[in-house]
Amino acid sequence: MTGEHPHTHRRFAPLSRSRERDGGEGTAPALPPMLARNLTHFVRLLRAAGLALSPTHAVDALNALAHTGLERREDVRAALAALMLGGPDQRPLFDAAFDLFWRDPDWEGKLRALLLPRVDGTAPPPPRNNRLADALAARQAPPPAPANGAPASQRIDATLTFSAEERLAQRDFDTLSAVEWRALQHLIRSRRLHLATERTRRLRPASRGTHADLRASARQAVRQHGEWLRWKYRRRAERRPPLVLLLDISGSMSQYSRAVLYFCHALMQSRERLSVFLFGTRLTNITRRLRERDPDVAIAAIADQVRDWSGGTRIGQTLAAFNRDWARRVLGGRATVLLVTDGLDHDNIALLAGEMARLRRFAHRIVWLNPLLRYAGFEPTARGVRAMLPHVDTMRPAHNLSSLLALESVLGTPTQQETIAPWK
Repeated sequence: MTGEHPHTHRRFAPLSRSRERDGGEGTAPALPPMLARNLTHFVRLLRAAGLALSPTHAVDALNALAHTGLERREDVRAALAALMLGGPDQRPLFDAAFDLFWRDPDWEGKLRALLLPRVDGTAPPPPRNNRLADALAARQAPPPAPANGAPASQRIDATLTFSAEERLAQRDFDTLSAVEWRALQHLIRSRRLHLATERTRRLRPASRGTHADLRASARQAVRQHGEWLRWKYRRRAERRPPLVLLLDISGSMSQYSRAVLYFCHALMQSRERLSVFLFGTRLTNITRRLRERDPDVAIAAIADQVRDWSGGTRIGQTLAAFNRDWARRVLGGRATVLLVTDGLDHDNIALLAGEMARLRRFAHRIVWLNPLLRYAGFEPTARGVRAMLPHVDTMRPAHNLSSLLALESVLGTPTQQETIAPWK
């Protein structure tokens, strides 16, 4: 398990000689001197891949390995997993990182296989884990210096500098290349929206305030032999109102829907009360699927679950199914509805108008995200758009990352009435 460099080949060597030096089985064996450095790099790799780890985990792992020993590989794996995993959903990522980092000398080749999976006729490719691949790519060793003593040429990679990020955030989702699309996914993961909170009627303990907690103060006085030395207080608790997203996945919305799904996954990691529904010709609840930590695994599972992706559009019928089966469950507590669609529905306009009016009575606020607003000369001439427009509070564009991040100005402030014609 030693190595001269954190990216060189690591192996598990028997410790019989170490045990002889220590004088038998009663004492913990001496660990290799390079183990601490390699184990620290392993913890950093897992943390870069998304696990909540700190240097303390590396110290605890060293202490655990001093007692378990390094003879059995599975014992080492089990000891590290017990200390570093926070849930069963992190186990596949940990196993992949453990196999690549500690055993395989061709980890760079395996990294290329993760980034560009190869399909042949002999066996299916391994499941792709982009979080681990990105973390390993960021930790590649620098190239060696030239042997003739000449100064090495310096190459500055400005792929994701500030200006490049700003340009990418302004690009339309429908015009991105494969490389730009992958870079945009990294940007979406790194951004977080600061959403507004609302005060509730419930009270919670506080260090100071205007609401004195007589019961807690009396209990404290009893513990202090009847002396009222310090008062306890309570204050109004705050919580984020529920957020419900209805996402159109029809053919005209395919590229935009996929980008919004990645944005929704990032929002799910920082917001508890979020429900997500997809609709095309039918309604599908994907809230549980988006709770998967790895966004690529979550989107792949959603693609397998949804059968009407890039199909037709029946907004009125799907809204009727949502109002009938889900509205009373998820639209309580001043919920905000994010409706992501272009509104191009010609199936049953009367049904669409009626169900939008019904949804408006359930929801506290409806925010319509329409990719058609990317056109400067957009006018609500389509019958579906005209039927939906009177029942929404505001309509915003949703064609690039900047337009999605601009939702913070709507969701990060208290509820207020806004104009519904931003194209004017």
